[in-house]
Amino acid sequence: MLTTSDFKKGIHVLIDGDPYQVMDYTVQTPSARGSATLVKAKVRNIRTDQVFDKTFKSGEKFDEPDLETREVQFLYADGDTLHFMDLASYEQFGMARDAVGDLARYLVDGQALKSVLFNGGVIGLDLPPFLEMEVVSVDASARGDTASGKVMKDARLVTGAEIKVPSYLDAGERVLVDTRSGEFVKRVNR
Repeated sequence: MLTTSDFKKGIHVLIDGDPYQVMDYTVQTPSARGSATLVKAKVRNIRTDQVFDKTFKSGEKFDEPDLETREVQFLYADGDTLHFMDLASYEQFGMARDAVGDLARYLVDGQALKSVLFNGGVIGLDLPPFLEMEVVSVDASARGDTASGKVMKDARLVTGAEIKVPSYLDAGERVLVDTRSGEFVKRVNR
């Protein structure tokens, strides 16, 4: 059993039956006598990925969620279902593309990532913050665009995701992509 005094960044608590991660918190001690000390926390629902500001009374108790992280491998997409394999047990499972959200646009067959399990069921996936991907097509640059070096153009990755890349990049090159923001980071030289 956890209390508000156990709060720190990254801790997981169970609120109204859902697992939450504490992202930040502050303790407010009121100046009036008899008032309760409050703990204001910014929490992220692990199931939905939504961020909330919640206020708790000091000393409020919480259960610890039954969370587990496992290594999985993306196998293939079949329509709106994405298929994965647990690398420890070799069990295969499917997830709806909607449940995976924006992360689906960075999945390549055979890619290793982590799954988040809550009460034995997969509720989410964690990709590495940066992935190396191949650019399969780019829009043409206008004449003179390369002079400043800051002009960006549209590019399509091997997964079908579209990102903005500098005008000097061509199809067939490899780039590092920030999976949290979907932005180009740098060209990868091989």
